Amino acid sequence: MAIEAPLSKYRKNNFKIGIAVLVGLAIWFAYDGYQNEKFIQKHTDQSGVPDSTLVFNRTAPPYLAAGALILGVYLFAIKNKKVIAGQDRLVIGKREIAYDSIEKIDKTHFNSKGYFVVTYKDYQGVDSNLKISDRTYDNLPAVLDELIAKIS
Repeated sequence: MAIEAPLSKYRKNNFKIGIAVLVGLAIWFAYDGYQNEKFIQKHTDQSGVPDSTLVFNRTAPPYLAAGALILGVYLFAIKNKKVIAGQDRLVIGKREIAYDSIEKIDKTHFNSKGYFVVTYKDYQGVDSNLKISDRTYDNLPAVLDELIAKIS
């Protein structure tokens, strides 16, 4: 039976918070740059030339909205990312690691810092380390137990 560890709620919520902050700032700067007459008068000199603050408030909103859009697209792209400890291999996204190629699992920092490191030989025979963190994936204790049981 395969054990799955989906993308963590912590990571998903951080992306959602980032999107909300960027959209909120874009709305705020757009309002101050185009709608708020007191702000516009305060940041315009006698000859009608806007100062750097007003110019920033007029140019920043599209970039902030684009940043929010990029975060949203990235969140949509990774929302189904997960770690799967299957019958004969560990699958993380598109990376598949056969259990017989795993050399060691360093779980020294798992209880205190929430991550473990899997050392394995890749398809070229080179030693590689893969750090798997509980900030990125939920249900990692079950995956770690399954890994230890499979390679022991």
